[in-house]
Amino acid sequence: MAKGKPAVGLDIGSGSIKVCWLKQAKKSYSLQAFGMVQLPPEAIVDGALMNSTAVVDAIQELFQAHKIKHKEVATSVSGHSVIIKKINLPQMTPEELEESIQWEAEQYIPFDINDVNIDVQILNTESTQAGQMDVLLVAAKKDMVNDYTSVIMEAGLTPVVVDVDAFAVQNMFEINYEVPRSETVVLINIGAAVTNINVLANGVSTFTRDISIGGGQFTDAIQKALNVSYDEAEALKLGGGQDTDAVVPQEVERVLQTESEAIANEVQRSLDFYAATSADAHLARIFVSGGSAKIPALIKTIERRTSVPVEVVNPFRNIDISGRGFDADYLKNIAPMAAVSVGLALRGPADK
Repeated sequence: MAKGKPAVGLDIGSGSIKVCWLKQAKKSYSLQAFGMVQLPPEAIVDGALMNSTAVVDAIQELFQAHKIKHKEVATSVSGHSVIIKKINLPQMTPEELEESIQWEAEQYIPFDINDVNIDVQILNTESTQAGQMDVLLVAAKKDMVNDYTSVIMEAGLTPVVVDVDAFAVQNMFEINYEVPRSETVVLINIGAAVTNINVLANGVSTFTRDISIGGGQFTDAIQKALNVSYDEAEALKLGGGQDTDAVVPQEVERVLQTESEAIANEVQRSLDFYAATSADAHLARIFVSGGSAKIPALIKTIERRTSVPVEVVNPFRNIDISGRGFDADYLKNIAPMAAVSVGLALRGPADK
């Protein structure tokens, strides 16, 4: 959580950019600004900025439209350029860990160690094995991080935190939901191109995985099946735009169901892998965020395939939205898409 003044959360997704600004008062938060803007198709592909001008313009547009004067920004990355691993190391002090992590990390990272930014967090000082401790290792490719911080600076802002999508969602979740620590829950954030899975046991992240699959697949499949534009397909995906005689809603339902099965299948495979490598494989609940959380077929399919109750996340659940004339219906409608940006808005420049 933020120490000092929280930064502005800026979620640069491959489908849209979201900005969230929170004000902290003691232990509560109030919403100061929230906005989102769609990016042109193919502006970001596989996490790579193909059209950085469009991204810079979108960021500037959001800050101007929502009159955000605060310049310090927290952003996040995900996908195959990010590696997150829980590793077991001999017990040592945080200082000793800082010194030895470069060498330790080399064994776990498939990239050249000089090409990545590394961060570590001690999960617990006492592992199940005597004299060992559990550490969360996060590595992100420097060129990807540099690309994202560059567009933020080009937009006239100062990047102060670069987080990982899965952990931004976890931050958001922790201030909004009181889940018994004894329960193991799964946070699934389904973005346009990447789905982040994060399993929390005893309130600690014990398994994370990014899958290169997301809501964009629904849009692509609807475009192909119905021969409609990208914008029409996006509207149909979320249940709108069915006013033309040419489009048969049943056909949309069929496409949504097929793609839902594909995503649910990948989720199931990841959770099976977690279960096979974990002593406590019982999952109490799954919480879903991201734009595709608004597709009922997907939620039902994940619930059916995993046999675990699924709930759509509301990132504003414990945040005061009464000020500044916010449209409560609008926020409720876009809530699942705001998960990462709300989590980022909880971060501050002093966070380490």
